[in-house]
Order: sequence, then C-alpha cells, then structure tokens
Amino acid sequence: MASESARRSRVLWLSTIAFTLMFAVWLMFGVLGVPIQKELGLSDVQLGWLGAAAVLAGSLPRLAAGIATDLYGGRLVMTVLMLVAAVPTYLVSHATTYTELLACALVFGLAGNSFTVGIAWCAAWFPKQQQGLALGVFGAGNVGASVTKLIFGLFGAVLLTSIPAAGLLGGALPGGWRFYPALYSVLLVAMAAAVWFGSPTPDHTPAKGRSYRSILAPLKYAKVWEYSLQYVVVFGAYVALSLALPKYYVSVYGAELRAAFDLGDGPTAVLQVASLLTTLFIFPASLLRPLGGWMSDKWGAPVVLWGVFAAMLASGLVLSVPLGLGVWAFTALVVVLGCGMGVGKAAVYKLIPDHFPRDVGAVGGLVGMLGALGGFVLPPGWAYLNQWTGTPQTTFAVLTALTVASTGWFALSQFKGRRTQLAPTVVVQAAS
Repeated sequence: MASESARRSRVLWLSTIAFTLMFAVWLMFGVLGVPIQKELGLSDVQLGWLGAAAVLAGSLPRLAAGIATDLYGGRLVMTVLMLVAAVPTYLVSHATTYTELLACALVFGLAGNSFTVGIAWCAAWFPKQQQGLALGVFGAGNVGASVTKLIFGLFGAVLLTSIPAAGLLGGALPGGWRFYPALYSVLLVAMAAAVWFGSPTPDHTPAKGRSYRSILAPLKYAKVWEYSLQYVVVFGAYVALSLALPKYYVSVYGAELRAAFDLGDGPTAVLQVASLLTTLFIFPASLLRPLGGWMSDKWGAPVVLWGVFAAMLASGLVLSVPLGLGVWAFTALVVVLGCGMGVGKAAVYKLIPDHFPRDVGAVGGLVGMLGALGGFVLPPGWAYLNQWTGTPQTTFAVLTALTVASTGWFALSQFKGRRTQLAPTVVVQAAS
C-alpha cells in the first residue's frame, strides 16, 4: 500500500493538472473571442459579456463546490465537474450565433469552480505546515489561462491553415478556431478518467457528518470578507486581465507591434503576438504561486501581502496614467503586476487554513466566489468605462483603486490585531 506522502502527492499532481486544463477551458474566450468576434460580427461589449458569462458560471457556485468537496471528497466532485464541462465545451465548436455561445459559456464556465474544489481537496490531505506550498503548487494551475494563448501565439497560423475548414474525423473536430474547444472537450473526458482511477481511496472528507449550519458558521467573521476583497485584487483582476489584455494590445499597440515585427496587414498576426505578450503576464501570475506559498509558510502571509500590495500599487499607478508608454515599458509594468498577483494569491489562501483550519471548503469557497466575481464584473465594466472615457488606461485605474481599498482594510485589520495582542500585556504591566 502506498505511503501517506505518496497518496498526498497523487492528489496534488492530479488536481493540479486537472485544474490547469479546466482553467484553460474557463478562459478560452480570452483569445478565441477575437476570431469569434470577427466571424460573427460581435461588438466589443458583446465580446466582453461572453468572457464575463463564463467567469460568472465559474464564480457563483464556488461556495457550494467547496462545501461539496469537504462533504464528499475532491475525487468525486472534480470528476463530475470535468464531465459536465466537457459537453458545452464541445458544443462551442459548433455554435453559430451569439446566443448559442452565451449559453455554452454559462455552462462550460462551471470549469472555473475546479479551483475551489482543488483547494479544499489538497488542504484536506496536507498538514498545516505544508499547506502553503501545496496550495501554491496547486494554484499554479492558473497557468492554464495562458495555454490557449500560447498555443495560438506559437501555432495559430499553422493550425488555422493545416486543418481543413471542414475539420477532421468527418467534422467531429472542426477546423479554424473551433478546433480548440473540440480538442479541450476530449481532454476533459480523458482527465476525468485519470482523476477517478488515479486518485487514492478512501478520500478525505473533513466535513462529513457536520451540519450545514456549522459548516457555514465561519462566514459571519469580517476576516472572511477582508480575504474576499484581497482575492478580488489578486485573482479576480488577474482573470479579467487575462481576458482583456490580448484585445488591449491589439487596440492600443497594434500599429507599434506591426512595425516592430513587420507583421503586414493581417489581423491574425497581431493577435498572435498579443497572445504571446499576454502570457508574459499570465506565467508569473501563475507560476510564482508556489513561491508565494513557500514564502507564506516561512515568513507568514501578512508579511508577504505587504510586499504584494507595494508592488501592485507602484506598477498600477504608472499604468493608470496616460503617459504614452511604449509597448515594452507597458509589458514590463504588467509583468510586475502579474508577479504581485501570483505571490498574493498564495498568501491569501494561506491565511484561510491558518485561521479556519476546519472550514477551508466553505471559507475558501466564499473567498473564491467573490474573488472570481471580480473577474466577472471587471471585463464588461472596463469595456463600458473605456467606451465612455475613450481612455484605455481606465482599466488599470479601476484596478489600482481596488488595490488601495484592499490595502487600507488590510492595514486597519493588522493594526487592530496588534492592539488586541498588546492589550493584555499593557494591563499586566500597569498592575505590576
């Protein structure tokens, strides 16, 4: 029989790979939305709502998904989630209207709930002193947001031309941009089988036998809502920027990119470069998460969060001002922003098992739900504000304002916490 350490490792790696795939599915409209917009003649606002619909479906059920994982185990919940998401993902490849795409997005977007499932599943298997790193490794599956962008950026032109317009296997795998969702649906089914047959049994179910009232009790604490705002800043905004950056690059820096790379007049070439540049934001925002978890285990999550807020405020303030930044200066600042988000996501989720060790599913579910809702609200909000102001930097001004609010709440909470800790000492000293 495998050791407990080996069983934990299987849970960690299977959940991480599953989450990476599910995250790629969840945010695939971030790059596919551009060719879809061109083919169907969608407006920028309609395009924003397609991405937002998927984010909404991956946000609202997170509390329920976290509780279900604590009650029934991550093995079962993750498998079911992948099988459910596979059907609408495949249907995207055959959609021909905006309404059909919107309906598919509202169902395949359920893939976004895989984060909460995996967090609760891994937390149930790992001891407290290893949770920061384990949850950080799992959370690096956020890199799935760049999978479609990276493939499209490197091989988009080849795939779009080498696969016949009629597709493969009698049209079961369509050509063009439709190839991606069809391929993802096949991978989802295969990964569901890997999770079900490869995960250790019996699974850990920390909430089994508890009442729903006791499971939900921690949600009354202000700390939970503070963590939620922090997660809007480091995760919700990350999701929103993952969706928005390719379009931002094309709209703001399209001419500069054409000149820099001698791209000619074709729209696909600029989008490919924009997709690759977006991965420079996504990769550190995902791959630094294990480092953020390790740092949080070593020095404490609050210390790490101070550094995160400092980096995000410094870069965000510059990006918020219409300074006429060139594409490379803009990209460098966006990478700094992504580094802060990557480390920050791990720090926030290290705080949850530290303060609510028996309720990671419920608390993590609510924090994940509200954080991801930020990813739902921001894309269409940015689209409307940018349309109204005519200033694309509004995108980063809104993000910076949210970061200021979260930093202020965090500072106040830390100050109150210190006063509470020092109060007994002051009383004793006065009495002695």
